[in-house]
Amino acid sequence: MCGIAGVVFQDRPADEALLRRMAAALAHRGPDDQGFFCGDGIGLAHTRLSIMDLAHGHQPLYARGDDLVVVANGEIYNDLELRSELEKDGAHYQTRSDSETILHAYDRDGDDCLQQLCGMFALALYDRPRKRLLLARDRLGIKPLFLGEVPGGYAFASELKALLPALPGAPAIDPDGLVQFLHNQFNSGRTTILKGVERIAPGEAVLFEAGRLVRRWQYWSALDVRAQRLTFEEAREQFDPLMETVMHQHMRADVPFGLFLSGGVDSGTLLALLTQYGKHPVRTFSVGFPGTGTQDELPPAREMATRYGSVHTEIRPDKIELFEHLPATVWAADDLMRDYASIPTSLLSQHAAQELKVVFSGEGGDEVFAGYGRFSSPSAERWIKSVLFPGSGGFRTSGSLGRREQRHLLGTELGAAFRRVRQPFIDAWRATPAGWTPLQRMQYDELVTALPDNLMVKSDRMMMAWGLEGRVPFLDHRIVEFGLSLPDDLKVSGRRGKVFLKEWARPYLQEAQVSGRKRGFHVPVGEWLSGDFLTRLEQLLPTLPAIRHWFNAGEVGHLVHAKRGGSSAATRTLFSLLQFALWHRIFIEGRGERPASRVDSLEFLAS
Repeated sequence: MCGIAGVVFQDRPADEALLRRMAAALAHRGPDDQGFFCGDGIGLAHTRLSIMDLAHGHQPLYARGDDLVVVANGEIYNDLELRSELEKDGAHYQTRSDSETILHAYDRDGDDCLQQLCGMFALALYDRPRKRLLLARDRLGIKPLFLGEVPGGYAFASELKALLPALPGAPAIDPDGLVQFLHNQFNSGRTTILKGVERIAPGEAVLFEAGRLVRRWQYWSALDVRAQRLTFEEAREQFDPLMETVMHQHMRADVPFGLFLSGGVDSGTLLALLTQYGKHPVRTFSVGFPGTGTQDELPPAREMATRYGSVHTEIRPDKIELFEHLPATVWAADDLMRDYASIPTSLLSQHAAQELKVVFSGEGGDEVFAGYGRFSSPSAERWIKSVLFPGSGGFRTSGSLGRREQRHLLGTELGAAFRRVRQPFIDAWRATPAGWTPLQRMQYDELVTALPDNLMVKSDRMMMAWGLEGRVPFLDHRIVEFGLSLPDDLKVSGRRGKVFLKEWARPYLQEAQVSGRKRGFHVPVGEWLSGDFLTRLEQLLPTLPAIRHWFNAGEVGHLVHAKRGGSSAATRTLFSLLQFALWHRIFIEGRGERPASRVDSLEFLAS
């Protein structure tokens, strides 16, 4: 796992000093090494977290002399299988790095090499004789990649903060990106919080020739998955060898690894499989909030750890630690995303990174096997919502901003942008074939919006902020294709979701995990956003430049009053305003400097 950045210019050389500033902003993603390439108007930068071939995996990597150059972030899980095949076809490897396989696959297959790679990755490959630069992102968007226009060309990077040195002047906020964050919890599609900067989409490749962007295409899409008519036994016969292959490939590493363990099905299944296929007890980590109004994840996780003999650690952050860690998580995410679980995920990552470089986690199981409650909502309810909020079949229709906030809180630019706030969900729904079932369409919508632009932002950025690689086997594209192809009755039965995976994993789990409804992971922000902190927030927010420019600051008092009256919507909106103010202070008023791991959020804003 690493960070990559670079520039592509038409009429001027790449500047290594600029590349070094971009790489410095990604040092947390790759604290072990840095490397650079400059030539023909192309500049590539790499920061390395050493996991495979610790001694010889320095990047950029080269092949065919120095004709082919690559920097890559992530892991190619089928490296050994491809390596054997490519060596038979004449490839000469210089390292054991899995990233070198990208070069030899390209040398043999050209752009079609992307079809051969199984893994999580973002890459930049320069073909010097042909003056062509290929950028690509893995199929599910596990690894990030951003692209921005700059004077004379383009810049790209694993995180937005690494693009700031390349932008011409102070970054400008995109109102569409901001209002999507406020209402939907995250911005999605190509839209980011910064004007002129976009995401490269999951499964997308972008090609430059002689410094010009000439082509972009989807080399993989979930729209191509075809449904199968299977019984449970037939599905299990397919899944048994597939999951075993995926786990063995994901467990390849030259460093020890651990697991983030909750009380749920997905991480519990991974613990069982890691124990079954591994040689040592698994190192596990859990987080919880005992003594609060939320359901405590620690007891069921502890039971699973005991059952499988893992070496287990629990952390219990309190209210003060949670809010003092908020600026660090806002900096880490850098593209605004309101997921309360980002804070404990970051704290858990900080703890795990003291001894490990790799952890597994169960993200993706609910999207791939239909575990969320919204996938089993009654058809009548979806029909009513589709009438009130057309375009997405009654799916993803609600948001955080009520009528009052829409009319009185949002400033003029945000009010205009609000008319387009649901567009990512509408576009995804309309892209699906008319013959698909509503469940298939909901899963696709989730896979191309919330999964890469919310869940994976939390997973990737919160872990990589501490130099920790996260591996997510349920998002291996082969598992995704299998899960999406299942008939609906193996996904949802009545109000019970994730039917196939729960039954398949029954031998590994406790009965309560199999038969119980999904609980979700809840962080008691509403309970903790109170008392003196809320009073100070009410006084401070209306005075801040970020709030005064984009909002009617006088509405903050109404939100605080509603919060004191028990409004969960007001809690979400106030927390979003606090996040935005912190983000604005760090990236707009400041220069993107990393805050301390613990600092009083309000003192940070007032300083």
